Amino acid sequence: MRFIFIILVVTNLISCNKTMKDNVSFADNNVVAHRGAFKANNLPENSIASLRHAIELKCTGSEFDVHMTADSVLVVFHDGHYNGLTIKESTYEELSKFRLSNGENLPTLRNYLLAGMKNNSSTGLVLEIKPSKDKAYNLKMTDKVLALVKELNAEPYIHSYISFGYDILKKIVEIDSSAKTQYLNGSKSPKELKNDGISGLDYHLSIFKKNPQWIKESKELGLTLNAWTVNKQEDLDWLLDNEFDYITTNEPELLFERIEKTPVNKGYRLVWSDEFNYKGKPDSTKWGYDYGFIANREEQYYTDSLKNARVEDGHLIIETHKETIANKDYNNPELLNKSWIKYAAERKTAKYTSARLVTRDLASWKYGRIEVRAKLPKGVGMWPAIWMLGENRKNVGWPESGEIDIMEHVGFNKDSIFGTVHTLAYNHTKNTQRGKSIFIDNPYDNFHVFALEWTPERMDFILDDQVYNTFENEKKTTAEWPFDQRFYLILNVAVGGMLGGQKGIDDSVFPQQMVVDYVRVFQQK
Repeated sequence: MRFIFIILVVTNLISCNKTMKDNVSFADNNVVAHRGAFKANNLPENSIASLRHAIELKCTGSEFDVHMTADSVLVVFHDGHYNGLTIKESTYEELSKFRLSNGENLPTLRNYLLAGMKNNSSTGLVLEIKPSKDKAYNLKMTDKVLALVKELNAEPYIHSYISFGYDILKKIVEIDSSAKTQYLNGSKSPKELKNDGISGLDYHLSIFKKNPQWIKESKELGLTLNAWTVNKQEDLDWLLDNEFDYITTNEPELLFERIEKTPVNKGYRLVWSDEFNYKGKPDSTKWGYDYGFIANREEQYYTDSLKNARVEDGHLIIETHKETIANKDYNNPELLNKSWIKYAAERKTAKYTSARLVTRDLASWKYGRIEVRAKLPKGVGMWPAIWMLGENRKNVGWPESGEIDIMEHVGFNKDSIFGTVHTLAYNHTKNTQRGKSIFIDNPYDNFHVFALEWTPERMDFILDDQVYNTFENEKKTTAEWPFDQRFYLILNVAVGGMLGGQKGIDDSVFPQQMVVDYVRVFQQK
């Protein structure tokens, strides 16, 4: 009878363990809670409570840090010191005299893994092994971690092993070639990681900004991409737009919100961008210039001077100045014979300079989402714009070619921006243009995202995720909808002109800048 009872107990344990394994399926998102989901509820980092909250949120992963005490107990804590004691040099009994801020004991890895395996079917455990300068210590700790994971049958719950110690990761691969590993240090190229059997990169955001080519290279090599520790909305958006597999964050709730907003979630893929992570002239493979006086009786003279267009501190600066500059088109007979541009040949000098950057002959798109994050110049007379013109403009002229004004702002109306469409049927010369405005909060000191979503059926003009103008394809002729062709992008700051100069120009405001954080173009996959 006793023998039968033992058989039943063992069978139940095996069945329970098998069910536990079968029920683990990491959530289909890229949210990794850094040291657990601790921040929103003011929980201790690396606590079992923060782990449980990450599981409640259904993060795909919850990261935590492992050290080893002097008596070889594996504990979960970030720093190498705990309440003034060096973990490596102290026994667990000494350390456990001090509790976490929520009353928990300092978690052992055993207790932490058991907590992560309980009532958890979606959140993987991202186990970071903290290295020291003692290689023998590192390898001993690695052996003990893997042995404990195996003893507890916790392998299905381990999302990945991560470490700043390359020797640690190589040891893990040596022991278990199927284990998922990610390197944290940022010093190895994707190719080096691939050659050593490491599964992926888990680098600081700045590493990827400095080496953007590693993103594509990693995907081609089949390596996973993760970035730490990313908490700002604009940085989270960049990683989502670049389709990172995982993002380690102290703000998992915010990341879930941004996942809902990302164009990738709507089936878009990033096809072109400039993040301005360089210095000097705008990238000549992406941007060209327009020169001189252009149109609309604007007062600025466009140049390619660094004073007027440059990249610095991660931003594109388009800057206007009040200064006198000679007009190269003065008395140009070709311009004097065209009424709309005649003024450009009548002026010997200009009183203002600025820049107008274009992707013409370098990049153009038919349909997609165009997104620009920027701060605008301030002052009466300023007229910044983010807009597009049809590639066929040289052949058919304006407005037949079409114009899409993603964002325009005039300094005399400081609380609004507007998005407008111009076509042969609908344009400002007939006062039939199709446009709407929206209130904008503090456009001069805060960055805002100005976007266009353009399909064969419609165009949506968007400010910070809010659609404020929709232009629908009426299915008539190209006079109403010339938008089934490629368009190129233009960024500029005008001074004065028929619209911007309606209430004069305030000369006291110069110089003024439009500061562009990024430009991204998405198209449907």
